[in-house]
Amino acid sequence: MNKILHAEFIASGVKVFKILAPNIARKRKPGQFVVLRVHALGERIPITIADANEEEGSITLIVQGVGKTTRHMNMLEEGDYLQDLVGPLGIPTHIEKWGRVVCVSGGVGTAEALPIAQAMKAAGNEVISIIGARTKDLVIAEEEMLKRTDQVIITTDDGTYGKKGLVTDALQDILKEKEVNFILAIGPLPMMKAIAEMTRPLKIPTVVSLNSIMIDGTGMCGGCRVTVDGKKVFVCVEGPEFDAHKVDFAELANRQKIYLDEERKSLQKFEENCRFGREIEKARAEL
Repeated sequence: MNKILHAEFIASGVKVFKILAPNIARKRKPGQFVVLRVHALGERIPITIADANEEEGSITLIVQGVGKTTRHMNMLEEGDYLQDLVGPLGIPTHIEKWGRVVCVSGGVGTAEALPIAQAMKAAGNEVISIIGARTKDLVIAEEEMLKRTDQVIITTDDGTYGKKGLVTDALQDILKEKEVNFILAIGPLPMMKAIAEMTRPLKIPTVVSLNSIMIDGTGMCGGCRVTVDGKKVFVCVEGPEFDAHKVDFAELANRQKIYLDEERKSLQKFEENCRFGREIEKARAEL
């Protein structure tokens, strides 16, 4: 079991965890992830390693409560334990001196972009970060990104913070003004697909990090398979990063919808149980 050393919400429904995992902290590299279980009967979910402290023996995970498991995890506090986690998994990001690099992230994708942007900067690149969110309350890791990159641009769909619009709008402005040598895009599938289509005719090397369905994280189950350059690959062991111009985004989007009904039912049951538990606690307090 892995002890939670620190836990706090940093945005609406988004929580940062510092977890004791010395072996993973020592070995992890930018772009890698862990697979964890909240409890013994829980499902296995992949979460990107946002940061690590080798001296403390801790890793940092940023979790957005969307489904049953992530909402359950976000109920945990400092001193609680995760049932287990395994990692670091996946192939680390290829880091080299490209020149000018733009890291585009949407939502909690910024958690994954953060260590990669830092590594790109350390390799001698000029790094521009574009962080996108639906609204101001969902913008994360802005201060951390400001410390690790040359420029940070914030966009929000509703205009409550930064520039009103999408990350693709901000990227388009940069491409009109400057030469860009490499682009990393991490976030929702529609965002990554749009960036791939934008950069394809410009022949700018573009890499995306795929968030396919994943169970074991070791290539055994095959749940994470996607088509890249016409070939079937397993995201967990051959990714999670791939050439954006070769990914079959349509197929991946369809595969992501396979268990939507089951996910909705699971979340509904979890919320009902939580409400029932609170009602019991309230009744006991009134006795």
